[in-house]
Parts: sequence; structure tokens; C-alpha cells
Amino acid sequence: MRIDGILSQKRTLSFEVFPPKKGAEEQDKLLAVIDGLKEFSPDFISVTYGAGGSNSKNTVEIADYIQNTARITALAHITGGPSTPADVDGVARALRERGVENVLCLRGDRPVGYEAEYCRYFPHASDLAEYLVPYSFTLGAACYPEGHTECESLYADLVNMKKKEEAGAKFFITQIFYDNSYYYRLVNEARRIGITSPILPGIMPLVNPKNIRRIKEMCGSTIPLEFRNMIEIYSSRPAVMEEIGYNYAVYQIIDLIAKGAPGVHLYVMNNLRTAQAICSRIGRVLHELF
Repeated sequence: MRIDGILSQKRTLSFEVFPPKKGAEEQDKLLAVIDGLKEFSPDFISVTYGAGGSNSKNTVEIADYIQNTARITALAHITGGPSTPADVDGVARALRERGVENVLCLRGDRPVGYEAEYCRYFPHASDLAEYLVPYSFTLGAACYPEGHTECESLYADLVNMKKKEEAGAKFFITQIFYDNSYYYRLVNEARRIGITSPILPGIMPLVNPKNIRRIKEMCGSTIPLEFRNMIEIYSSRPAVMEEIGYNYAVYQIIDLIAKGAPGVHLYVMNNLRTAQAICSRIGRVLHELF
């Protein structure tokens, strides 16, 4: 199914996975995770493109498995930054041949140690979206509740978000955030400048304090003071910290749904246990409100 069509009918639950960097054994583990995610009746599962486009072949294979074996709507990422038109054409044709109808268009950040020229052909996600229009995918794009780290302000980033919609994006998925007020501000300001597409909040439970620095470097997400205090107090107790992280994510989700979010996109990092921990805590919410 096409994701914009699903969003026009109901609130969505979705997950994100990534192609493993190692061999067949890791790939098989990921396929088992995808099978396990079926328990929660997700509306779609997205699969990332891999740093520098290095795992684009695996992206196609995993999207194929999601779509045709697991029988769940697949959302395949394509990252324009490292890609040539020939690269994009190859992936797009392979996805179409496998019946994948949905693509998330990203510029992508330059991976550490990436030596080749970056963003030569597709300097912006909107350029990639325009290029993919002839393939008749339903296109999605990313957005940033606190503004992209390379933009001088949220409002400069909103201009780019509007360009993505004008280039063909039918829905947006946010980068991770831990303060819901940034999501509500993003939605309000996006609507104010005429962006009409659904904006799905992206949630990733923070269960390991060691990830805080990486999260800050990756997307600049603010950690609210109350949550940070809990992290600092219990950071040396992994089991307690895990419970705090899961329950804080549940709080975020319930608050988002109560205030009208069109769904929730969970970054599960190929960890079925994360999905189980969250979905088991919001079972009635999923049953009655999704």
C-alpha cells in the first residue's frame, strides 16, 4: 500500500530497521526481527540506505523481504548525497520490480572517513525527490523538530521542508527528539507556511546513557532536564535506566497521540526487544486509538 493512502485513513504505527554491515548471519537475524515485528501489525517498516550508500543492495533485499515475505508495506530509504543518477536509477528500478511503492528521500550526512565527493548530483533531498518523480513512488522526506544542525534557524529549515513537499514529498518523518514541545512547534510553524503533509514523530527510547553524546552529535536533540536528571542519577544501574528509557518513550507517545499526532515511527535499531517493551506498555492505546 501507499503510505499517504494509509495516513489518509488512520493513525499509523511504524518501525525503522537498518541493513547490517556484516554477513549473512546478521542479515538473517534482521529478517527474524522483521518477522517478530509483525506481531504489532505495523502499517509500514522503513529500511535505511546505509552510510554512503554502501548497503543499497541490502536495502533493496530487505525492503523486498518486508514487502513480499513479511507482507508489510515497505518504505525504502534512498540517500542522494553519495549517489550518482545511475546509482539512484538502479535502486529505483530494483525497488519497482519488487513491488515497493514507497521511498524516503534523504540527502544524508557525510560518513566519517568518506573520501569521495559528496552531494555532487543531489545536494538536497528535494533534488532527489524531483528526480524520482517519474518512478511514481509515494515519496516521503525527513524533517527536524529542532532544525537541521546545518541550518541557521528552524525557519530556514522549514523553507527546505516546504521545498521537499513541493518536489513531491507526501509525508514527513522527524528526526528523533525527547522534548515533545519541539515537535508541536514544528507542526504549527509548518502549517503556518503552508506545509500540509502529515508529519510523523520519530521516537527512539534512550536506555543507554552512553548514547547521549552520539545523539547530540547526530541530530542535536535536547534532553529535557527532568529526564536528564533521572539519567544521571541511575546511569550506573542499567536495568533501572532501561525501564526509565522505555517509560519515558511511552510518555512521549501517549502525549503525542493525545495531542493529535498522525502516528508514531519507532527507531528500534534492529532490536525486537525495544519494540516489544514499548508496544506491550501501550497495547490498549494501539488497540483503541490506532
